[in-house]
Amino acid sequence: MKNVFVGNLSFGATEDSLRSMFEAYGVVERVSLVTDRDTGRARGFGFVEMTHGAEADRAIAELNGREVDGRALNVNEARPKTERNSGGGNGRSRNRW
Repeated sequence: MKNVFVGNLSFGATEDSLRSMFEAYGVVERVSLVTDRDTGRARGFGFVEMTHGAEADRAIAELNGREVDGRALNVNEARPKTERNSGGGNGRSRNRW
């Protein structure tokens, strides 16, 4: 299983259009188009999980830089999600009871 990042998508892109683009290269397990939490509008990037690494590598090689809807796609292997601090403030955690 390989997770592929797809960036610089047009805001009109859909999960179905992304799935069909990658299915030309192999089995697609899951497609996730990232949307804005407040507006629900696509943010211009997403992720595609492909079953076989070799198929994902071929899709990355052939789709990276390809122009779709007037935009050159940025396609590469997704980096693992990093831990993020939850909460705000000044970074100090001090409980005052």
